Amino acid sequence: MSEIVVDGVGHRFGERVVLREVDLRITERRVGLIGANGSGKSTLARMLNGLLAPTSGTVTVDGIDAARKGAQVRRKVGFVFTDPDTQIVMPTVGEDLAFSLRRSGLAKAEIAARVARMLERFGLAGHADHPAHLLSGGQKQLLAIGSALIREPEVLIADEPTTLLDLRNARRVSEALNSLDQQVIVVTHQLALLDGFDRVIVLDDGAVAFDGTPVDAVDAYRLLVG
Repeated sequence: MSEIVVDGVGHRFGERVVLREVDLRITERRVGLIGANGSGKSTLARMLNGLLAPTSGTVTVDGIDAARKGAQVRRKVGFVFTDPDTQIVMPTVGEDLAFSLRRSGLAKAEIAARVARMLERFGLAGHADHPAHLLSGGQKQLLAIGSALIREPEVLIADEPTTLLDLRNARRVSEALNSLDQQVIVVTHQLALLDGFDRVIVLDDGAVAFDGTPVDAVDAYRLLVG
């Protein structure tokens, strides 16, 4: 497992304080981040792969500074957003998967092989030439996960990946995430998604309010939100 270290991280958007002196060391295979809207969890998640730089403090992944060497960190840490339409950039499903490898230096045959594996793995076989934006919501999120995984990262961060989905598709995405060999960090409001996780971190008003097992963390979160 990779070691992600959050050391004294604070962050502001203008005058608004979003994170306050957060300290974490993450090495577990399955980690959840929960908290009320505005608690800072999505901001923190984006810092873990260098999409956002902290105002103060540092985030490192296996010793690599995520703010200073973001491109290097993003080769190790993939990211899936809440709305898959923000990640789909190419007309067809197959092209979108291949787009993630455009600067990989891999041979065309290897790229084609990886695309085929992702299509098969996420139930999209036969959809390679299908317009990506015409997929169902669940299929789009599986495509987004596949596009992140095709680069073979060591860690995958998913920011509320089931929020826009109905129950059936949310279950499909949850099962897909649980099947991964990669270290997975999930930001979620859907607490059932955390079943079987190794650790859950609760954020409140930009600070860590609780850090422990899923059962204890969910209880602490429910007390916070009353």
